[in-house]
Amino acid sequence: MLGSKKSVFGSAADTTLVSRETVVVGDIHFSGNLEIEGLVQGNIIARPDADAVVRVVDKGRVEGEIRAPNVIVNGAVEGDVHSTQHLELAAKGRVQGNVYYNTVEMSAGSEVNGSLTHLEENVASPMQAANSAASEEEAGKAVPTKVDRITRN
Repeated sequence: MLGSKKSVFGSAADTTLVSRETVVVGDIHFSGNLEIEGLVQGNIIARPDADAVVRVVDKGRVEGEIRAPNVIVNGAVEGDVHSTQHLELAAKGRVQGNVYYNTVEMSAGSEVNGSLTHLEENVASPMQAANSAASEEEAGKAVPTKVDRITRN
């Protein structure tokens, strides 16, 4: 499914790209699609009411938590991953941290160094609980991307 032209996750509209030679230092708050080909040193947090997708491609790396409904990992994540809808761990995907998921798809070769915890559909996940206060405060507002520093090698 990773890299296929016809994906069940979102469309090409509203896509943010962190390219290969880019380093983002700070948390990213987003909606839509977020493609990580470079390095993110901070947490990635989807807007709570959005049908958002995070893709960490084979050379991409995240040093922080990921909190999004749909997550595809084919790169490296050093931190917990919270996925309330669908998590795909592709063949080159590596997670050094705990994984919280509703449904998970793991390819041969993927790796998780931490615990796997299934989230019940009708029970609030740690992601939903953490984001509920933020969603009430941000209701009706666009959530900007906040970045402390971007460097290009």
